[in-house]
Amino acid sequence: MATNLPWVTMVTASPDGPPALVFSHVDLDRAATPVLRSVNWQVNAGERWAVLGPNGGGKTTLMQLASGYLHPTRGTVDILGRRLGRTDVRALRERLGTVSASVARMIVPWLPAREVVVSARHGALEPWWHEYSEPDRAKALALLAAAGFESIADRPFGVLSEGERQQVLLARALMISPELLLLDEPCAGLDMGAREHLLSRLGALAQDRTAPPIVMVTHHVEEIPVAFGHVLLLRRGRVLTTGPLDQALSGPALSECFGLPLTLQSHDGRWTSQARRGP
Repeated sequence: MATNLPWVTMVTASPDGPPALVFSHVDLDRAATPVLRSVNWQVNAGERWAVLGPNGGGKTTLMQLASGYLHPTRGTVDILGRRLGRTDVRALRERLGTVSASVARMIVPWLPAREVVVSARHGALEPWWHEYSEPDRAKALALLAAAGFESIADRPFGVLSEGERQQVLLARALMISPELLLLDEPCAGLDMGAREHLLSRLGALAQDRTAPPIVMVTHHVEEIPVAFGHVLLLRRGRVLTTGPLDQALSGPALSECFGLPLTLQSHDGRWTSQARRGP
């Protein structure tokens, strides 16, 4: 599944440039309630990160900080070399590709899939107020085709299956050639077939040297795509462990993260986990 089509070139971050993300001693409070505490985290060029943890652990809040929709209560967040609080976040977000349920909820249901994708060219949710070139439209179609979903290009977004919608949202996020790709639970609500199609696409992106750094939030180790190399485990707003996947992800660490004894296995670059039986 090739992603490096001639008109689908990504913006490749320079290894000599600033990190894609830097969280330094980050706290975030909501209504005086601690949500994140003492988060230190760095995402570098070319890295693919899975952020893993239970509900209420602070994962979505972490992603809202990473996309510039929240500011830390204390500490600093740098995105693509720009510090939150000292930069125009509207301009910064034009450099980020985001897949989340909040984006899906804002898309009008009768808009054809290819229009959902191409409208991202100008950061819009609908294509009526901007003009798009033939190369723009070709790129939108190519992104759907690269995932094997060219056949749905003319279908209204509202009639697509959950799996098809996620593929459209991913193509939309890639439409702007982002410098950082943020995925907030992209597999949520998908059946097994749709999940595997999406994970195959994400695995292909992860292996593409022209693809930007990727951060993906999930609850399940089974949803970590092939070729992802780093993991952050988050529980109750605190980082339990962070680093290379083969070092930081372990049965004991996963058990501590989710609060019950868990086993962990890997096979052909994929992971599985289940509750440990017996003493």
